[in-house]
Amino acid sequence: MRITISGKNLDITEGLRSAVEEKLSRLEKYFTPDTIVNVTLSVTKKRHQKMEVTIPVKGHIIRAEQESDDMYVTIDLVEEVIEAQLKKYRQKLISQQQDAGSFKQEFIEAETADEEEEVQIIRSKKFGMKPMFPEDACVQMELLGHAFYVFRNAETDDVNVVYKRKDGNYGLIEADN
Repeated sequence: MRITISGKNLDITEGLRSAVEEKLSRLEKYFTPDTIVNVTLSVTKKRHQKMEVTIPVKGHIIRAEQESDDMYVTIDLVEEVIEAQLKKYRQKLISQQQDAGSFKQEFIEAETADEEEEVQIIRSKKFGMKPMFPEDACVQMELLGHAFYVFRNAETDDVNVVYKRKDGNYGLIEADN
């Protein structure tokens, strides 16, 4: 694995660099040596230590983001989240017999008895999407009490998603056609 570490509002000390590399090196058992791991460490206005890890794999992105008062605790949390995501993703690779390009063969073939069940969709909904502006979609989402809302954008006529971020602000997801 090739780990790239960058800092935002934070100087990356040798201690931080070695802690990140040591923790994430535990993930080497899952990935091939040419897998790229992007790490961003930052300090927010509230003095919280934040870590984001992004691992692009064939057709997908494995991503974890955690925040705490101590960067070393945050590093531990992120590593745990990524391992849990990988175990779920392995189930998907096995069940759908997909190409596992970035993963080691031993990881794919490992026993899956102790892992969680495959993801199952237990409910489905259909609804009409009238065109609206993103701000109106945010209001509608709040009225419904949901964390996200799918709508047809009145400006572009594309299907978009608005969502509530952890910081209390809103995000907009647009399809890249």
